[in-house]
Amino acid sequence: MQICCIDESRFAFIHIWLSILRTFDMHRFRIFHILSAYWMIFLFSLILPAALPADQLPVFVSILPQKYFVQQIGMDLVNVQVMVQPGDSPATYEPKPAQMIALATARIYFSIGVPFENIWLRKISTANPELMMTPTDHGIGKLTMAAHHDGEQEASSGNKRDYHSGLTDPHIWTSPPIVMMQARSILIALQACDPANRAFYETNYRHFINDLADLDAELRQILSDNKGASFLVFHPSWGYFADAYGLQQIAIEIEGKNPKPAQLQTLISRAKQKNIKAVFVQPQFSSKNANVIAKAIGGQIIWADPLATDWAANLRNQALQFKDALR
Repeated sequence: MQICCIDESRFAFIHIWLSILRTFDMHRFRIFHILSAYWMIFLFSLILPAALPADQLPVFVSILPQKYFVQQIGMDLVNVQVMVQPGDSPATYEPKPAQMIALATARIYFSIGVPFENIWLRKISTANPELMMTPTDHGIGKLTMAAHHDGEQEASSGNKRDYHSGLTDPHIWTSPPIVMMQARSILIALQACDPANRAFYETNYRHFINDLADLDAELRQILSDNKGASFLVFHPSWGYFADAYGLQQIAIEIEGKNPKPAQLQTLISRAKQKNIKAVFVQPQFSSKNANVIAKAIGGQIIWADPLATDWAANLRNQALQFKDALR
């Protein structure tokens, strides 16, 4: 690659990303990391504009399932980048410098309400004021997270509201009916940003809604014999799925905290009473306490990832796993 000179737009690009670095909590970075990041900014400013596909709309999403949603509507007209990478948690994620650089050329950011957004969306918006921020959870009534375990109340999240806690459940992407609402927000943003292709996006959106309706019917059929059944999970990420299909989620972890010994014993007793023989564990979290409970109830650990790339296939697979575990 031959580099002759840097035009004014690229100098502006560098200036933007110097300001981005100032949004980082600098005391957490040693000077080595800071200097490395500055060099990355300089180099990316030279090559990134030429590397981006000219015929695609650059957009960002927070988690992998959102990429699936946006691609169903935008198809090959969008270039979707994901913030939270496989294996990372949306609760504690911190964007990489390369991601912050790429955000300088993005046109839309589709948020969804996961915890890391509380800190980073403001910084991202400050660094790129032209970026269209689209909260796909807008207008969606969220369920509250259970605050504690006790003997009188299900330690659940998803199909029962717990007014002891002010925290809401962000895992809205596990329910196809709720994804229909998110799809509408995605459509509106794409049409607003790219009006020349309004009809294309509308057609794809209608196909996607039909697919979601078919998936919803399929999941209802799979779980039709399990209404009211309880399943045990480590992290309470399947509450909206449970709410949609008449199940009861019992969570080991509450508000990001592991249960105390007495609470753990209560969970074990409840699982035995309900004849629960499986504990569903998310790959992004430790399975230590889940293993303790599984051993105590004579059950097994089953991996259930709500952040899988192929969202529809994953929900089908999880429905079958729940059905098998609830027999």
